[in-house]
Amino acid sequence: MSDSQDSHHDGFTHLDRSGAARMVDVSGKEVTTRTATATGVVFLTPETIEALRHGDVPKGDALAVARIAGIQAAKRTPDLVPLCHPIAIHGADVTLTVDDERGGVAITATTRTADRTGVEMEALTCVMAAALALVDMVKALDPEAVVSEVRVEEKTGGKTGYWHRSA
Repeated sequence: MSDSQDSHHDGFTHLDRSGAARMVDVSGKEVTTRTATATGVVFLTPETIEALRHGDVPKGDALAVARIAGIQAAKRTPDLVPLCHPIAIHGADVTLTVDDERGGVAITATTRTADRTGVEMEALTCVMAAALALVDMVKALDPEAVVSEVRVEEKTGGKTGYWHRSA
C-alpha cells in the first residue's frame, strides 16, 4: 500500500487506510516561503513582574534565557511533536514583553522557512518553550505562574496563502 496523499483513512490525512498514524507525504507540494506567528502569556504576580523589570530574578536574566529556549525549541519541533515534518527553520524571532496591563509577560514568536509545509507548530513550540523557561526562571519567586492563551495569530505561504486570527 502506498503512503501517497490519497491513502488516508476517512478524510484524516495523518491516518493510513488501516487507521494507523502516519506522516503525510509532502514531497509533491510546492516549496514556498512560509511564516507563522504565535503568541502566549505567562501570568505572574506583581512582585515577580517588578523583579523582571529591575533584573532582580535570582537565577539571572529570565527573559534572555526564555528567548533562547524558544529559538532552540523552534528548531527541535519535530523531536517533540511526533508527526511534524523536519523542516529548515530560516528564522525565529521571539519577543518577551513585561506587560503590567495583562499582569505578566507577553510572548510573540515568528518562524520562517522556505519549504513544503508550514511553520505553525514551530511558532507554537517556540512560544511554549519560552514560557516554560520563563516559569522555570521565576518559580522560586512565583510558584503560581500560569502559561495561557498560546495560539497561532497568522500564517503565510502554501496553498492557503495568508491567514490571520479573526478575533
